[in-house]
Amino acid sequence: MPRLHGIRGATTVSRNDAAEILAATDELLRTLIEANGLTPDDIVSGLFTVTRDLDAAFPARAAEEFGWNIVALLHATEIPVPGALPNCIRLLVHAYTTRGRGEIKHCYLRGATVLRPDRA
Repeated sequence: MPRLHGIRGATTVSRNDAAEILAATDELLRTLIEANGLTPDDIVSGLFTVTRDLDAAFPARAAEEFGWNIVALLHATEIPVPGALPNCIRLLVHAYTTRGRGEIKHCYLRGATVLRPDRA
């Protein structure tokens, strides 16, 4: 029986550019979806956060390509902790899956691999 799980991911961009933000988010979503065998019907919600240096585009716009048009999506800005990873897009997806908690694949790409080297 499917259970609701939180699935994390993050990526980075080299600059505050709308096309680059959307491309990096697309790559992150694609990786997370494929790694966990998700379909649009499995997705309950998605929370996207960005560091304060990224304001050229809403990352969730990339989710529309995956059929997430009726999924609850939200954006927020990360807490500006000194020394935190810059140019970072983070994602928390709530999804139903038959996988167990230990089988969930959290995806950290590009420069965000430093956040969770155990999951990159």
